[in-house]
Formats: sequence, C-alpha cells, structure tokens
Amino acid sequence: MTLQTTPLVSIIIPVYNAEKYLRYCVDSILQQSYTNLEVILVDDGAKDSSPSICDDYAQSDSRVTVIHQPNGGIAKAQNTGLDAAHGDYIAFADNDDILDSRNIELLLHALKSTGADMSKGRWRQFGVSQLPTIYNEAAQGADEPHHITVFRNPLRAYQSVFCKSLRIIGERFGRHTEARYFNEANWCRLYKRELWDGLRFPVGHYAQDIRMAGPLYSRMYKVADVDATLYYWLQEPDSVTHSKRTPTFWHDNVLSAAENFQFTLNQGIVPYRNYFGLTASVRDEGRGLHHANSSTGSAQAQFTISAEDIKNYQDDVQNMKSLIRRLAPSQRFLCKILYFIRSGENLIYNRRIHSMK
Repeated sequence: MTLQTTPLVSIIIPVYNAEKYLRYCVDSILQQSYTNLEVILVDDGAKDSSPSICDDYAQSDSRVTVIHQPNGGIAKAQNTGLDAAHGDYIAFADNDDILDSRNIELLLHALKSTGADMSKGRWRQFGVSQLPTIYNEAAQGADEPHHITVFRNPLRAYQSVFCKSLRIIGERFGRHTEARYFNEANWCRLYKRELWDGLRFPVGHYAQDIRMAGPLYSRMYKVADVDATLYYWLQEPDSVTHSKRTPTFWHDNVLSAAENFQFTLNQGIVPYRNYFGLTASVRDEGRGLHHANSSTGSAQAQFTISAEDIKNYQDDVQNMKSLIRRLAPSQRFLCKILYFIRSGENLIYNRRIHSMK
C-alpha cells in the first residue's frame, strides 16, 4: 500500500515508571512501516529508569523528542505532547502497550482515502507473560484489512453501540456494529490535527478521557474503521484502571460520567453509555464507602472515610437522579435494559481480564 504524500504523524506517549515495558512500546513505534514520524516521549516525573531510557532513544533516533516534567498526571503529559506536536496527524499510545507495525500506515490510509476526521483500528488485550510473543506478532504486520467502514455522528455511535452481545447480533444481521464501536481511550486512533485545536485534557482527574469524549467526538463528522487488529493493550494489575480504588477515584468517575451525560443530552443525543457509566459509578462509590466503613479498624481498611466523602456521595446520588429525570420514560426504559446487559457482560469481561498473567 502506497500513499501519494508522506505527512508527518506525531505520536504522543506519556511515560511514568514503565521501565519494564517501555522498550517494547517504543520499539514497536520506531519499527512502523510508515516512517515519517515524530515520537514525543513525555516523562511525567518517573522515579525509575524510564527517563534515561527515553533519553537513550532520543540519542539514537532523530525522530524521538523527550520532554521531562514534574509529575502532573496523564492528562498534563498528554497536553504537553499536544502542545509540542508538529504533525499533520496525531496519535497516542500508552507506555506499556504495543503497536502493530502497520498501525500508522493503515490508519493514515483509511483517514486520507475516506476524508474522515479520525480513523481507528481494533485492539486486543494481553497479559504480561505474553509480551515477547505479542511483540513478535505485532512486528509481522497486520494482513490487509477486509473492510474500511465509514460512519457519521461518532458521538451517537459512542453512546449507543457499546454492548458486546448486541454488537455480535448486529454483525450477524450485516449492520457493521463492531465497526461503529469505540470507547474513550485515545490509542489505536489517528486524528486530524485540527480536531485538537483549542481542546486539551482536563488536568487533575483520573477519568480525563471520559470528560474529553463528548467535546472531542462532537467535533467529528466522519470516522473510518479499519477491520484489523492494530494495537495490543497490556493488562497490568498495578495500573490505575485495575488497582485504584479510593473515594476520590470513585467520585471523579461519577463526575466525569455526569459531565459527559449532560454534554451529550445538550447535543440532542441520548447518553446510553453514560447512563451505564454514571449509575455504575455511583453504585461502586456507595459499595466502596460501605465496605470501607464496615472495615474501619480492621486489616481490610485501606483508607479513612471523611465527612467530605459522604457528602460527595450524597451529592452524586442527587445529581444522578436529576440527570436521569431529564430522559423521557421510553429512554429511561431502554437505558435500564442496556445497563443490565452491559453489567452482565462486565462480570464476564472482568473475570477474563483479571485471569490474564
């Protein structure tokens, strides 16, 4: 596959305490079949050898730029990368994941050939023990995709196409539902640079990607999906996604879902996904506080519940109820059905992911 022009693609990788995995990630990027890259490694105050690994790459490959900054969280690191990027197109990667060697080639071809604002590929999870195997598989390069599917109104697709079982049913009826599925993650995507003009991640939040979803997707007219696995997502038990469970974490997830819920409603779209995210987050917050309270004074207690934590939870419950009341009865009914479907799927998903070694 050849491209008539070779625009610069900027790939932003926030780096924090990733010495065990960082070389797998960066090597998979530097070995891309598409070579006109600007690789921006943002060292977010890492305490291990990650900063020196980043510097080694900058010395050995002119395409690599390293920015060292005090720890400020992933949102600040992503913003730093966006501010430094010179590319016509923008991509992100997590510092412990692996890109297929044709990732940028195929995503750029899909984006340019369809005139889409964003292109995306499929991804696959893997465990730590699979790192060498997955790295070698990714280096072989994906087969030519069978389909490039283009769809409009990505915010609506993001909110409505999120239950795996329903996507499977849709595929069997030829609705291309899997192609219309995507989540809040920024990896395995390629964006036109102008999508990010004046748009930056909110700093100081755990769920910065959820807060960004509405404003970002509402800017897009068309999205192109590449029917190929182009990204490998490491399931690491110590990551924030799998290990961070504190009142602040729960509360931030509720606020993020509520913010995106309200934004989507204001766009005239039913926030089915955010209904699930909001109600599930409030549920997790309540259960977590109850469990911590009942464990106070025992070896199980991991934190002390404050009066502010209780007040935040009470406010979250009221805010959730207020937002749900804005939905029509028929919309609420469908939201509840999708909530139960997705909750059942998550039980299966969580067991599978946590069993990955």
